Amino acid sequence: MLGPQLRTDIVDVYVFRRTIADGQFAAVEFLQLHRVGGAMSGTWQPVMGHVESGETAHAAAMRELAEETGLRPDRGLVALWQLETVNTYFLAAQDNIMLSAGFAAETIEGAELRLDEAHDGHRWIRRDMADREFLWPGQRAAIKHIVSDILPVESPMARHLRLEIGGE
Repeated sequence: MLGPQLRTDIVDVYVFRRTIADGQFAAVEFLQLHRVGGAMSGTWQPVMGHVESGETAHAAAMRELAEETGLRPDRGLVALWQLETVNTYFLAAQDNIMLSAGFAAETIEGAELRLDEAHDGHRWIRRDMADREFLWPGQRAAIKHIVSDILPVESPMARHLRLEIGGE
């Protein structure tokens, strides 16, 4: 076979929370996890993982979210949306073109995170800092999609992109 291989077995989950001050919506923040080990060691990333054999991307997003952060419908997860964009990037070291399905996950403010062994820290990034703090162009594009199409209360797209998470 000539040329790079196409891989579609990655999911990205962008976790966000709406912060409240004086009983009113104040801001939105996005979660980043600090990776240890592997090629991405030392970087701040969204929840990311591989789709397992026989698993849908939606199921993989829910599983990775629970494994990497402990967030589930009974532990602070409010909602999950599919993103209409697919993060496309090239990994020269593996000679792979990657197509990564994206999801947005909302959690409650104050939800307790339980990080897995692949991460040694987490932080919440304000929306106005996301363009500087998210490393890759596809990640920054996903944040913009969430802000414009998922977050607004009047968004006609958000209700069509919302997925069942169980426990709702």
